[in-house]
Order: sequence, then structure tokens, then C-alpha cells
Amino acid sequence: MMSAFESVFGAQPQAVAQAPGRVNLLGEHTDYNDGFVLPIAIPQQTTVAMRANGTGSFRLHAAELGSTVSFKLGQPPAEHFASYVYGCLVLGQAEGAAIAPLDIHVASEVPMGVGLSSSAALEVATLRCLRQLLDMRLDDVQIARLAQRAEIEFAGVRCGIMDQMASSLADTRLALLLDTRTLVRRFVALPPGSTVLVLDSGISRSLASSGYNERRAECEQAAQLIGVPSLRDVQTLGDLQQLPDRLMRRARHVITENERVLRAVDCGDAAAFGHLMNASHQSLRDDYEVSTPGLDLLVDLLQAHPAVFGARLTGAGFGGACVALCRSDAAHEVGREVLSSYSRAGQSGRQLVPPVL
Repeated sequence: MMSAFESVFGAQPQAVAQAPGRVNLLGEHTDYNDGFVLPIAIPQQTTVAMRANGTGSFRLHAAELGSTVSFKLGQPPAEHFASYVYGCLVLGQAEGAAIAPLDIHVASEVPMGVGLSSSAALEVATLRCLRQLLDMRLDDVQIARLAQRAEIEFAGVRCGIMDQMASSLADTRLALLLDTRTLVRRFVALPPGSTVLVLDSGISRSLASSGYNERRAECEQAAQLIGVPSLRDVQTLGDLQQLPDRLMRRARHVITENERVLRAVDCGDAAAFGHLMNASHQSLRDDYEVSTPGLDLLVDLLQAHPAVFGARLTGAGFGGACVALCRSDAAHEVGREVLSSYSRAGQSGRQLVPPVL
């Protein structure tokens, strides 16, 4: 059977690489504040294939979009989806790689625009494929750093390092506790008898056009007013009293969210872990103001289910997905029943990530 790459470009690829999306269990909006995060990889992968094409231009085909674009290094493509790949190519060249024009095929199982880091999966898969094709001396942390730069410098999203580190290093059965300041990390087992369920609220959002960059600027402003390098360095909640109310609430979320991550990795109990997830959503809703009525409804339905330990929005917010920690033996039942109730309330959701049992 002809491969997808060959059907588009008429030849077999010379290199193929994959990278997963991720769901963040705790630690939302803390990574760009030098804080702590707890993501876990999801089973869905993005696959990138490449081959030198011997022409003067790069050709990029995105299978899910049914779109092919051409560009040259030094001449950024107009299509936004291509900017992620273009950024990786430019940064790879800056690392010393001799990157001749390529045919590039992208196919992704990672749902887009719902907070599961489809962009990071694309960036990491692209850099992994370049590493394989050109025998580049890049380790997985270097790949994550370059992927983050590609998103910031070429896609216009001032993201932290969490998504790219999770896509490059995380596992589907163990969460990744990451200190985003030092990149010190360790794997953490989920509480016994629990699994992760991810549901899409059906509310689309775009990081680049949402309040994401605004929230980051607010955090930077708060840190500057307190006189610390970042909100990671705030010692107590009492230090926030000098801030205007809006900035105080933003900073309070970051500080308490860091505490929740560190408490979660040592609790070992599903109910306690779930309680921290519930508190995280309340903080994201009230202090950080990145939730929506649809997300709140879906989270409420999840939290009310007897087989769910805890639930929260995941990703940047403003729409997208919710994550729940639920009983391993009831995960499929939870997804079906909660989505049915959500539908009766006039909303349209779907299950995105099958539980890893």
C-alpha cells in the first residue's frame, strides 16, 4: 500500500518521527512563572516524515488540513500552521544543521485547539525528524527548548516550557513533575486505582488570540511590583497585599497552584489528588479568570459523578478540554454518562483521550 507521504510526494520518506500530545493534571499557567507542573503524555501522536526534494523550496503537506504550502528559509510562510514547522527548520539551521529543501508530511492524531498541545507535538516531532534525517546531536531537553523557541518566535505564542518538555519526555502511564526554572524532573505514578479521562467542552479557542499573552503580562507586572524575578519567588500570600486586586488574584492563583502540584506528587491518594484538582479549577475560574460557562458546566458534571475523584479545565482555558481523575474500572462509564448530561444541557462535547488502563 502506498504510504501517505508517497501518495503526496511520489517517493518514500527518508526519516519519520513522532511525538505525543499532553494533558496537564496540575500546574496551569505556572510554567511561564518559573513554577511547577504535572503533565502526562496522551496516547495520540503527531507524525512527521521528511525527504530531501532537490528543488529550491520546502513543501509542507498537512494531512488533517488537506493543505500543501511551499516556502523558502528566510521567507516565512503566510499559513499559520506552517509557521511552527518553519520555526523548527530555521532554529535547526541555526544549530549548525545543513538543511536543504525538504518535502515534509505531517499527520496528527492530537486534537487541535482544545488544550492538548498539538503545537508542541508538531514542533517536537519535526525536530526529532530533523535529528534523525541529519544525525543532529540534540538531546530531548535541547529539542524541547528549541520547540519552545519556535512557538514563541515564529508562532507568536509566549508559551512556557511545559508543553514541549512533556511532548519530548513524558510517558502515558507516569506523570512528569517538572520544575520549569531548573528543568529538574521526575516521574510520578498516578494514585492507585485511578486513571485519566479527557473530555472536550466543544468550545473552541485560540491561544494566540486569547487572553493567554495578557495573563502572562499581568504576572510579569505583578512580579515587578513585588520586586521579585518571577512569581515563583514570592514567599507568602501576604506579599500580594500591595498589588491591585486583579494582579493580586492572578498572582494568588500561581502561588497556590504551585503548592497544589507539590502536594499532589506526595499524596498517593486518589481522593486527595482529586480535591487538589477541584481547587485548581476554582482558582482558574475565580482568580485567573480563564474558564467559561461551558467549561464550568462540564467540570461540575464530572465532579458530581461518584466515580470521579476530581476534575478541572486543562490547558490555557478560554474553552477546550477538561481533565478528570476517575476510578480505573469506571472511566468509560464516566465519559458516557457525563457527556450525555452535557448534551441534555444543550452542549456538544466528546471524549478525547481513552483511559490508559
